[in-house]
Amino acid sequence: MQRLLIATHNRGKVSEYAEILDGLPFELVTLDELGIRDDVQETGATLQENARLKALTYSAQSGLLALADDSGLEVDALGGAPGVYSKRYAGKGKSDADRNVYLLEKLSAVPRAERAARFRCVIVIADAQGHTWTSEGTCEGEIAFTARGTNGFGYDPIFIVRGDDRHLAEFSPQEKNAISHRGRAAVGARKILAQLAN
Repeated sequence: MQRLLIATHNRGKVSEYAEILDGLPFELVTLDELGIRDDVQETGATLQENARLKALTYSAQSGLLALADDSGLEVDALGGAPGVYSKRYAGKGKSDADRNVYLLEKLSAVPRAERAARFRCVIVIADAQGHTWTSEGTCEGEIAFTARGTNGFGYDPIFIVRGDDRHLAEFSPQEKNAISHRGRAAVGARKILAQLAN
């Protein structure tokens, strides 16, 4: 069975991809399992550039087909920020909880009607010869006034999904994968991987 490298050190993402890609004829391996400790510097100006950079770098290092993503939260009231800087938004070395508090403080004076936001995810699959395939997905919603829920990671506790009163961190993993930006991008990625497996 062909091996597919899930090119992230984020355990939450690894778990989500294991579920989302279940049933495909690939053995999923992680950077940690291969002993690859280096983080690729996300120097791209867009989510797609960062995902492509990671996929190509880790595929070249491992010799395997590699799947990498970059995702971000775009808040309309902040002009689309934090966007590509979502992970580093509150400063280097901050926790998910720190970033949530920081973002809520930034929006403290913004009324509910102006708190529209979306999660965006770009997945890039790369092979060791430098070929790449891309899939994208979004999840629309708004930023809550407080954090709620214990599932998921990142900004999930402060993100209310459009058409639902729950915060994304209150969704079960299966529910989240069905509607999340990563889940939607993965639908396209599954199709790409199914073709590459043949």
